[in-house]
Amino acid sequence: MPKVAILVFEQVAMFELACATELFSLPRPEFENWYQTKFVSFERAPFATVGGLQLFIGADDSLAEFDTLIIPSWSTQEKRVKLNMAQSIADFAERGGRIISFCSGAFLLAQLGLLQGQPATTHWRYAEVFKRRFPNVDYLEDVLYTQSDNIFCSAGSASALDLGLEIIRQDFGYQVANQVARRLVISPQRQGGQAQYVDTPVQKHVGALSKTLDWAILNLDRTLNVDDLANQANMSRRTFDRHFKKSLATSPKAWLNQQRINLAKRLLETENLSIDQLAAKVGYDNGITLRFNFNKHVGISPSQYREQFTVCR
Repeated sequence: MPKVAILVFEQVAMFELACATELFSLPRPEFENWYQTKFVSFERAPFATVGGLQLFIGADDSLAEFDTLIIPSWSTQEKRVKLNMAQSIADFAERGGRIISFCSGAFLLAQLGLLQGQPATTHWRYAEVFKRRFPNVDYLEDVLYTQSDNIFCSAGSASALDLGLEIIRQDFGYQVANQVARRLVISPQRQGGQAQYVDTPVQKHVGALSKTLDWAILNLDRTLNVDDLANQANMSRRTFDRHFKKSLATSPKAWLNQQRINLAKRLLETENLSIDQLAAKVGYDNGITLRFNFNKHVGISPSQYREQFTVCR
């Protein structure tokens, strides 16, 4: 039966730790050869978790007996890694052990050099920090999890459950993974990537453009184009494009399209509109154009988004 180690440490994130515990440490006598799971720590307990909860835990400090290591989280800052922990994890990876990081846990793997040239992901909030600190990692933006040989990374928070179910699926098959998902009262396999959860708010305080942007957002139900925005700002198209890109680091067309998608997401969560009614409310010519752009930006169809977020509400 697979032997799993869950890494615990000062300021470990409790939600991701709970996900690892629920998925891999909870006894499941209905399944044969289920995981044997222990906690591993290279720090002396007790210690505080995120939120201040104190952990009193009798944990092993060796990875020698395990097949799988789960890293629930890690600091997104340049936190030093204890030498004995770094060496133990490096040795574990060298002998082919499976390593699973949840959310910010990818920062530890990257610090240890285990993601060089490999695909990886983390919570969308930390994406820019991650890419800046680890430019040699192949960061993937809009995925729920990644796999490269024996190293897995999940995106933010609840994506830990998605990746955990995928691990169970690989180890025990679809039927067992589906039963575990049912006990968790979640979907066995979510569709789409992180984009459906990312907030893309309007940037504030962009100088002379701010009134034009506010006007555009209030008039998204009209089929506005970039020339309309330039006229509203009393600028030539060329000048407007230049100022816009300098202020917002994107093109006016891309920004306008993103605002339409933002509005479409809000309406899908709150109103029961047909696809053509929705398209008209956000300024697209028809439902086909809306579907195309929604899929492009969000990664799933409007109907899938509505189903998922009305269930969540």
